[in-house]
Amino acid sequence: MKTEVTLIKNITMSITNDSRFQMDVIDVEDFLRQPPPGFEVELRGTGYRFVRYNPESFCVFIDEFNSAKGKVIFKNSPGRTIKVHTLKDYMHLRKQLTSERIVILVSACERSPSSSNKKAQKNTTVLKQYVVVINGSNPVIKWEMERGLDHTISSVAGESYSVKIDFSDLLQIWAGESFRLPVDGQKIKVDWQNTCFCLKYHSDALFDFSHWLGFSKREFKISYYRKNEAEDRMKG
Repeated sequence: MKTEVTLIKNITMSITNDSRFQMDVIDVEDFLRQPPPGFEVELRGTGYRFVRYNPESFCVFIDEFNSAKGKVIFKNSPGRTIKVHTLKDYMHLRKQLTSERIVILVSACERSPSSSNKKAQKNTTVLKQYVVVINGSNPVIKWEMERGLDHTISSVAGESYSVKIDFSDLLQIWAGESFRLPVDGQKIKVDWQNTCFCLKYHSDALFDFSHWLGFSKREFKISYYRKNEAEDRMKG
């Protein structure tokens, strides 16, 4: 518990314009119980928790979900899939992704021998859920995001497309190979799941064959994390 409280304090510091900040990982119940600056949690009469946030500081890509204490809704969050229809909308979203904090909900699941199998992944046990906050304005993360988006645009010019932006490598590097979760007296190695969000762009092209045939699906990963850099930021 002490470790996770510390992570919440990290977010408090990250609201400043310190570009060295990279990411924070917070147990979802800790996040809801003690929301960081920019977030407010309201308990509604029906028992669900309604989360408000500052849209000028955060890009939240979290669907409605059920936590251990009930339903949680993030106000104005588009969920994991964001649809844009014009170049202006795309450029606005791109600016947000490279200047604000990106917020997603990920699952730490019990690792199985066949974890690389997609069918097996669906049947894995979720041990914990975490809110992950990534600094889109960090120079290297911003560069990775812009490079991935540029490559997608150049390869599907004039077409409808969808692109998954995946943070699984980032989480794995942050956690390290020794990361374990205590479960029933055992320390369990985890797989990170639900680590991406999807951008869908719909063009007005009449004969968008690539989109119809499913050829316009793309994916890229954000993987920059430097532990020493994060530690230096905390010391500073």
